[in-house]
Amino acid sequence: MKTFKLQGKPREVSNKQATKVLRRNFDVPCVLYGNGIEKNILFSVNAKELQQISHTPNSYIVELEVAGKSYLSVFHAAQYHPLTDEPLHVDFLSVTETKPVSINVPIVITGNSEGVREGGKLILTTRKLKICADLKNLPDTITVDITGLKMGKTIVAGDLKYDNIQILTPKTTIICAVKLTRAAIGAAAAATTK
Repeated sequence: MKTFKLQGKPREVSNKQATKVLRRNFDVPCVLYGNGIEKNILFSVNAKELQQISHTPNSYIVELEVAGKSYLSVFHAAQYHPLTDEPLHVDFLSVTETKPVSINVPIVITGNSEGVREGGKLILTTRKLKICADLKNLPDTITVDITGLKMGKTIVAGDLKYDNIQILTPKTTIICAVKLTRAAIGAAAAATTK
């Protein structure tokens, strides 16, 4: 999986007044916790730099540098302002190479579905899958081949199998489906009347 370097500035005080000052200076208050972190690390990052992680469908291993120390982490959660959509607070989860990592990874659809060739419409209902794998086995994307997907059929998370990757998304979650369209129904009716 791709890594992204992010520079953090340590912060000590964690009250409303201090966070307001941070946000006025275009910084976002953050916290790092998880594997190997005994006490939560409070820091802030530049809002523009943070957008490269938060405003993309991609997932990254984030290499955080705070007060001269480097930490491997993943973007875990964020709170956004209800009106402006600006990030108010971000949580990063520390990861290590020795323990499996749980992360959401984007889905990439490949192939030309049999059902679509017959006039159906491909509906993509899930854009990311939650997976668990060792750091070295984490993929940038999960590829789903739809070549054999027929009209009226679906692919669910339980249908997907990958080496060295465990899928944590519930097995019944629909990834994609081929729905019957009015044009396909009309074409089938015309074919039967001939």
